[in-house]
Amino acid sequence: MKKKNVVLLVDDEEIFLRNISEALESAGYEVLKANDDKKALSAVHEKNPDVMLLDMCLGGADGIDILKEVKKTNPEVIVIMVSGYGTIDLAVKAVKLGAYDFLKKPIRIEPLKLAINRALEVKSMRDEIFNLRTSSGENGFRIEDKLIGKSPAIKNVYDMIYRVADTPNSTVLILGESGTGKEIVARAIHAISTKENGGRFVDINCAALTESLLESELFGYEGRAFTGASKDGKEGLFETANEGCMFLDEIGEMDMHLQAKLLRVLQEKQIRHIGGLNDIPINTRVIASTNRNLEEEVEKKNFREDLYYRLNVFPIKVPPLRDRQEDIILLTKHFVKKFNSECSKDIRTVSAEAQQMLKNYDWPGNVRELENVVERAMILATGDTITPNELALSSKKAAINSNGIEKCSTIAEMEKLHIINVLEEQKGQRASTARILGINRTTLYNKMKAYDLVD
Repeated sequence: MKKKNVVLLVDDEEIFLRNISEALESAGYEVLKANDDKKALSAVHEKNPDVMLLDMCLGGADGIDILKEVKKTNPEVIVIMVSGYGTIDLAVKAVKLGAYDFLKKPIRIEPLKLAINRALEVKSMRDEIFNLRTSSGENGFRIEDKLIGKSPAIKNVYDMIYRVADTPNSTVLILGESGTGKEIVARAIHAISTKENGGRFVDINCAALTESLLESELFGYEGRAFTGASKDGKEGLFETANEGCMFLDEIGEMDMHLQAKLLRVLQEKQIRHIGGLNDIPINTRVIASTNRNLEEEVEKKNFREDLYYRLNVFPIKVPPLRDRQEDIILLTKHFVKKFNSECSKDIRTVSAEAQQMLKNYDWPGNVRELENVVERAMILATGDTITPNELALSSKKAAINSNGIEKCSTIAEMEKLHIINVLEEQKGQRASTARILGINRTTLYNKMKAYDLVD
């Protein structure tokens, strides 16, 4: 028997709910009803309807706010907005935020059924394209093999990747905490882009190099342009990435001087070698990533406002692992399979108690921390099952003695803890952290990398 399409009606008028639900049920739909925002969001989360008919004004709640929340948590739901006082501006705003259609009350049944049927056709086509892409992979690249998960939050990232991949001239800004997989997102965009099939993916970490070295790497230089420069000069990474993708990791760490040069690249699509006189045209997509809040950095005058707006053409927020708990066990099984192969192990299961421990943990280091925990557990495991004893998640939190002082057994642990504390005090600002620690920024980065504190 064919499964009925599910339509969620959200309206605070009981007469409207009753009349429309009766009409749609007689047309063969399964109908759910909600008369406030909490019931509506609960129904979206628990029932996963195909189409949502959402009133613009819902008692004390704003339909636009509900639309934003639905698109954030379950982007697959097709939303049709309804209003008794509809205006063109309101309709345009709703569509920009992800609504499929906008209908004005009073609603006539036949046009409504036509709008729902069109929405279902769009959903079916979108699902078919998504399944084709993720099952066969475009250009041999399967996103779900790299960015593991089935949660609404990660599916939304999938959707954003496919949308921007088809617009190869758009700049992308990937946001997210350390360890969430921002570089994987960047590589996925490049791998399935129609334009960038023949171009290279070139990446550089803006925090790993000094200002002068980063500048010469990005833009290249003419022969003998500065002391120590090669007599033959050097091509810059932007040239290497021509017709491809330039990934600027940790863009928030870039010096203001280089930010100005990057802005020129984005505006004029050309670069100039250090010591050079001629402009070199490039056709390169720029993807940047950061774990900082760039809006706050702009307010603090640490990041150029004009560059922020140039980079923020198409932002993608990669969710932290704590916001996609349904993916934790899926990721764990993926890493078990990976390390079984790499370490010649034969781990077959993760005990129920261990699974619960993994779900309960906060994962401040996100997916990378989970991968490290699984690898360690598999090294320690003597049988074919991972248990809580091998996970040892409690050891991830520092022990506190009676005086409230954190105890560390090695100098390395003390150094790592001190770096973490200063970074937190400086709200992630590496330049000021390095100054307080009495080291340069490159040394700080290398220590953070050694202690697994960076992407």
